[in-house]
Amino acid sequence: MSTLRNKVQLIGNVGQTPEIKNLESGKKVASFSIATNEFYKNSKGEKVQDTQWHNVVTWGKTAEIVENYVGTGKEIAIEGKLTTRSYETKEGEKRYVTEVVASEILLLGNGTAKTESQQ
Repeated sequence: MSTLRNKVQLIGNVGQTPEIKNLESGKKVASFSIATNEFYKNSKGEKVQDTQWHNVVTWGKTAEIVENYVGTGKEIAIEGKLTTRSYETKEGEKRYVTEVVASEILLLGNGTAKTESQQ
């Protein structure tokens, strides 16, 4: 079991136009959210859709792919690791954010699939 590691794989739809930042260091970062859907039948036999939202961050070449090809509603597959960070609001409240740092992305749906691995 020592080979288990922090790994996340998701397929979902992009919720909004990715936010792209060019840092002073020259690195590029892209942030966006994706929705994943799960369907099941409740106790009455009715089909129910459960939607979960996931915050995603990509860096470098992967962020460039996101900037050029990923938009609202686009179906994508991502692979990465789960991270948690904290920050303090202007009012002094401590907030925690959990996000997927994606190392690979696959564009799904119509058109040519493009993949990119983060280096």
